Amino acid sequence: MTSPERPTEASSETDLDPMARLTQLLARLPGVGERTAQRLTFFLLRSPPEYARDLADAIERVVREVKLCSRCCTLTARDPCEVCQDARRDERLLCVVESVPDQLALERTREFHGRYHVLHGALSPLDGIGPDQLKMKELLARLDSGAVEEVILATNPTVEGEATALYVSRLVKPLGLKVSRLAQGLPMGGDLEYADQVTLVRALTGRRDV
Repeated sequence: MTSPERPTEASSETDLDPMARLTQLLARLPGVGERTAQRLTFFLLRSPPEYARDLADAIERVVREVKLCSRCCTLTARDPCEVCQDARRDERLLCVVESVPDQLALERTREFHGRYHVLHGALSPLDGIGPDQLKMKELLARLDSGAVEEVILATNPTVEGEATALYVSRLVKPLGLKVSRLAQGLPMGGDLEYADQVTLVRALTGRRDV
């Protein structure tokens, strides 16, 4: 007599009560625990059905339509992205950031009018993240165009961010370009995404050569 097969993880999830399954999926989101996931589930149940449908449609469209910009590697539904298409941007200035949230944080200051390049991470050998896992090749390809005169290193003030900034500066300096780093004012161990606008403005305007 054969023993019954164990249900796979996917099938066990679909067999859950709809409320339990939604709560379980919401709890996987960053910063969302089980209690918060339960509150979100009950909020959706109390909301008009149209809201749940709009939310589901928005999530589906993000997954289907958002991709990497072919120039700066940011996330966008249009390729090239709006920043890369903006002719008013100064092509001589290229700001290198770790992530899209970091780029958005700098954009909110309204003080930077150049262009961006998103690495999608920072060097971390212990986590298996080396130059090949980041958008380094794409960065060097952009610099070959000859339009960029200054590369601003806006990686986070962490051990990984500093290592990444040092690595990029060693790649860029032989090309004869000016390389600068965001000025002090950002706390060590912090993230650009959570810095206030005044701190970011001071860091941008007071950047230093590397």
